[in-house]
Amino acid sequence: MKYFFLTTIIFASLLTKAQKDLTQYVNPFTGTQDMGHTFPGATVPFGMVQLSPDTDTVLFYENEKYNKDVYRYCAGYQYKDPTIVGFSHTHFNGTGHSDLGDFLIMPFTGKPNLNPGTADEPDKGYRSRFNHKKENAEPGYYCVYLEDPQVKAELTATTRVGIHQYTYDARKERKIILDLFHGIYNYEGKVIWSSIEVVNDTLVVGYRQTQGWARDRKVFFAMTFSESISDYRLVNKEPEKYNGFWRKFDGVETMPEISGKKLKAWFSFRAALKPVHADPDMIRNGRNPLPQVLPPLKIKVALSAVSKEGAIKNLQKETPHWNFEKYRSNAKEAWNQELSKIEIEADEDVLRNFYTGMYHAFMHPIEYQDVDGKYRGLDQNIYEAKEFTNYTIFSLWDTFRALHPLLTILQPDRTSDMVNSMLAHQKQSPHGMLPIWSHYSNDNWCMTGYHATSVIADAIAKGIEGINIERAVEAMKSTLYYPSYDQNMYYKIDGYMPHDKSPNAASKTLEICYNDWTAYVTAQKTDNEKLTRGLRDRADNYKNIFDPTTKFMRSKMHDKSWHEPFDPLSTHGQGYIEGNAYTYSLFVPHDIAGLAHLMVNSENMANRLDTLFTMELPAESYAHSEDIEANGIIGNYIHGNEPGHHIAYMYNYVGKPWETQKIVRKINKEMYKATPDGLCGNDDCGQMSAWYIFSAMGFYPVTPGTDQYVLGSPNIKSGKINLDNGKAFEIEVKKQSPENIYVQKVYLNGKHWPKLFITHSMITEGGKITFEMGKKPNKKRGIMPSDRPYSLSNEH
Repeated sequence: MKYFFLTTIIFASLLTKAQKDLTQYVNPFTGTQDMGHTFPGATVPFGMVQLSPDTDTVLFYENEKYNKDVYRYCAGYQYKDPTIVGFSHTHFNGTGHSDLGDFLIMPFTGKPNLNPGTADEPDKGYRSRFNHKKENAEPGYYCVYLEDPQVKAELTATTRVGIHQYTYDARKERKIILDLFHGIYNYEGKVIWSSIEVVNDTLVVGYRQTQGWARDRKVFFAMTFSESISDYRLVNKEPEKYNGFWRKFDGVETMPEISGKKLKAWFSFRAALKPVHADPDMIRNGRNPLPQVLPPLKIKVALSAVSKEGAIKNLQKETPHWNFEKYRSNAKEAWNQELSKIEIEADEDVLRNFYTGMYHAFMHPIEYQDVDGKYRGLDQNIYEAKEFTNYTIFSLWDTFRALHPLLTILQPDRTSDMVNSMLAHQKQSPHGMLPIWSHYSNDNWCMTGYHATSVIADAIAKGIEGINIERAVEAMKSTLYYPSYDQNMYYKIDGYMPHDKSPNAASKTLEICYNDWTAYVTAQKTDNEKLTRGLRDRADNYKNIFDPTTKFMRSKMHDKSWHEPFDPLSTHGQGYIEGNAYTYSLFVPHDIAGLAHLMVNSENMANRLDTLFTMELPAESYAHSEDIEANGIIGNYIHGNEPGHHIAYMYNYVGKPWETQKIVRKINKEMYKATPDGLCGNDDCGQMSAWYIFSAMGFYPVTPGTDQYVLGSPNIKSGKINLDNGKAFEIEVKKQSPENIYVQKVYLNGKHWPKLFITHSMITEGGKITFEMGKKPNKKRGIMPSDRPYSLSNEH
């Protein structure tokens, strides 16, 4: 399906001859239907402003209970919805919980109505109907025709500024609504306080402070218009209990400032009609020239986490003019620059999946500082970032697996900045902890484990510059040994997390054990031998919850008895978060050989993997998990959620790489499509997309914290990674076809390569890997244990 708007302008002519327009392969609507939780709006790579339509106003609570329907609106937009409420400036890409949706703007005509209405009764509010035939999105640009006000809405963005362009019918007065109460995962009381101030006839500033997923989040804005305000009203929709002396002023609603919890405003603008190609003789003779149009109303909205003054500085620095098409072309150029970091040749569907995946992978984390380097820290104090750029939105439980490893290759400087942002977070934390899941100067503490340690260890293992290793190890230690978070003291005492003391105990044990290992390999680079030994011991804690009878990792009670009753298929109540015993029993990424030993031998592990991918998972087993759906499942393997993303590559560790090749190609083919319903689960800040990018190229980071990438089966014809150091790593795939899914031979820089992995330095030093493909598996590859990837048990 194609998504074109008839008036879309093609910018290919603006690209240099040497640069291919890779944005043509990106479909921003991918994942906007159902579970993907992506948004189609305008943003630039890693931009703070992510300006996009919101299609409903579903509240987080309904009758004082969690409203399950809100889950569909984590990104604000659902493809099947018939109406658009407006365009807000902040969004998450692909998350399974949500926040944001700040500073919604909606054009309208006629009498002001500050109620958004409902999808069933849109005429009762300011929302509008729309049709996908008159909706278009491309990287850095979004356009839609709003049927009710008869307005063409166009959006583009810079890093900190959203740019709107609204073209109204010539017979209509141009008006907009600004809604500071609107938000994603909204509820009564979420807005703690907000403010709007009309500074002059073209500038409005304000802020809002919210309490949601982030407990105390402040965002400031500066909004300027291309034309003068002719009239406005500032309204607090919450009745005010204190009638202050400011009511001495006449016309309270036309006062230039207002504060409260439910602020909304409307603004109107007048402009002279401009004749188009009018005949001067017709004008002199008093005849009406045809046609007449109103110039588009343009709006620039700058964001800051620091102050209104910071927002104004961002506005002035990033958007000094009113040329909307120039901003749009700049955004497109920025996307092409990032997308061209990997150039591939492939079939059309692979091209679209690959570059749409890269687009989603480069949305988060976001730059989180003003143009002068100031940012709001975790302690809500204002800091100035020195020698690094500050970032936020770290969905670490998801992104440590593939997204951040991908960034070590494609974005080494940003990776350094992100690590230093995490270290700054730890220094500002009252607990002295690295981020768990952080956004907008807050840790929302979502999910399990301490996966900032993985991201930091991975960056250090791969030689990312600008990271103080001693400082990093101390931050890891402070986090992993903090006793009063999530019952961590029991993990230290028992060597596992007890089920009767902490929910999701088995998952936590396995994840913290892996985190301990990441700290261990990093501490090895320091002189702290005592800490290194202690972390090495803790890296074996996965063995403490392995049940030799069932051969599963299981939740254990504080008294060392097993949690009963045990159901290895269920994702509910068994001690596993968003997974089951089959999935989590295979989560020992740092010691897969040691795990195989627990299962007696490699053949038993291979059999377990075979069973996982071929058995049936009954729907009732995952009925309690809103993050798992049938279209993301192969057998009992759940690709629609992250805990098992490494599992397809585990056959390499037991000497059966051809099985990895077969299942990876199956996942690539069945689980990814560049369509609105094309993602089989939440994109989770780019993790789902990063899995595809790696796997399409033929390798994957099974164990972040090592410098290794485990080989799979590429589905591209050829590729080239253009590195920041000026070098390139080429990928050649011989005899590529849908049938030739098995790797026959691998060559590295022209020489036979028998190992089942490559290293980070092999990529960054430049060179070439060649895959020779065939229809039948080569069962001689991977026989030698020395050719297999890293495992802690094999460490010498």
